[in-house]
Amino acid sequence: AAVIIGESAPFREVLDIVAKVAKTDANVLITGENGTGKEVIACEVHRQSLRGNEVMVHVDMGSLTETLFESELFGHVKGAFTDAKEERVGKFEVAKGSTLFMDEIANLSFPLQAKLLTALQNREIVKVGSNKKIPIDIRLVCATNTNLHSLVKEGKFREDLLYRINTIQIEIPPLRERVADIPLLAEFFLKIYCAKYKKNTLKLSPEVLDKMKQYAWPGNVREL
Repeated sequence: AAVIIGESAPFREVLDIVAKVAKTDANVLITGENGTGKEVIACEVHRQSLRGNEVMVHVDMGSLTETLFESELFGHVKGAFTDAKEERVGKFEVAKGSTLFMDEIANLSFPLQAKLLTALQNREIVKVGSNKKIPIDIRLVCATNTNLHSLVKEGKFREDLLYRINTIQIEIPPLRERVADIPLLAEFFLKIYCAKYKKNTLKLSPEVLDKMKQYAWPGNVREL
C-alpha cells in the first residue's frame, strides 16, 4: 500500500475528504500539479472504500493511442482485427467490483471522450468485434494535472463527461503550500535510500532542512 506522509493543515484537509468520500461509490476527480501524489491519494480512496479488498486497476490515459483505447478499456474478441489472435478482457471488466483509476484523463481526444461517456452512462461496454453488452461494476477515480473546466471552455473536453467523472473533486496542494511536510518527507525518503544502499542512517542538518523549506519545488514530492 502507498505510504501517506503529511501533517500540514492543507494535506490533512485532503485526507479528511478522502475519509468522507471513500466509503461512497461516488466518482472522484483528483487534481493537482505533476508530482503531488495523485496516484497515492487514488490508492488511499480505494483502500478505504468498500471495494478495498479488490486490486485497483490503473490505466494511463496519456499512453493510450486512439486505436488501442477501445481494445484496452473494453476488450476485444478473437479475430476482431488483424492482430487479435485471442480474446482480450478490457480494463472495465478486469476492474469488476473494484476501482478503475484513469490517470491523465485530460489526454483523451474528443471522440474517445464520447465513447467513455457512453460506457459510464449506460454502465455497460461492448467488446471490439462483438455486439454483446457487458454490464460494468466499477468505482471510477480519475486524475489530471490540467484544469478541465478551462478545457471545457476551450471546447477540448466534454462538459457532460466532466460532470460524470467529477462527482467529488479532491485538489492536492503543491509541496510549496505544505512546507511543514517537507522535513517529514525528506526524512522518510532518506531512510529508504540509506536502507537501499546499506548506509548508516544519515541525518539532515537544520540548515539543509531550512533550505529545503525555502525552495519552491516545481516538481513537488517527486522532485524531492
